[in-house]
Amino acid sequence: MKINEIEQQVGITKKNIRFYEEQGLLTPRRNLENGYRDYGEDEVEELKRIKLLRKLSIPIEEIRKIQTGHLTLEDAVNRQVIVLKRQESNLIETAKLCTELSDEGCQYQSLLPDQYLNRMDEMEKEGMRFLNVKMDDKKTRMIAPVVITVLFCLLMAGLMGTVIMASISDKPPIIVLVLCILVPVGAMAGILMALRQRMKEIKGGEEDAARKY
Repeated sequence: MKINEIEQQVGITKKNIRFYEEQGLLTPRRNLENGYRDYGEDEVEELKRIKLLRKLSIPIEEIRKIQTGHLTLEDAVNRQVIVLKRQESNLIETAKLCTELSDEGCQYQSLLPDQYLNRMDEMEKEGMRFLNVKMDDKKTRMIAPVVITVLFCLLMAGLMGTVIMASISDKPPIIVLVLCILVPVGAMAGILMALRQRMKEIKGGEEDAARKY
């Protein structure tokens, strides 16, 4: 079967199917004649199992452990029950605070937030979790690939400089000199393209969107 058929049969998007393949949760066979992915009934059932567990909000990493035998399904769902009960408790407490605000009948401009924020801080110390309103971590996620790219480019530039200096004194064949320059340039171009693509993924949230389902 083709991916379009799988998409309709299982009820998840091609984007999600590709994401599961990238994460190693699904490994379809390849058609020897054209090299395309060839999905069968095994892949259909596997995707349905993944779909079920994702609908229960079980993380990708846990599903991978279940597939590899490092975690039993029973342990995974029991752990998820604990997580969901904790979330339920958080929602109940949040609803209580919303009800208190509603009962006060005050308007936005007359709202005194300090008393509520202080209570919420104390509740968080006891394990309660409210919505995290800190700055998005996009910049933090961008730091690592940028640093790696800069270091790699500096390394390649140093290599090219060394080759050029050596060529001045030893006079190697011109083809060797050209190759020694083109290879690092090609490597730098490749890693810069990869960096650009990664920045697009981070900004667009494509990977995060796929993880949601």
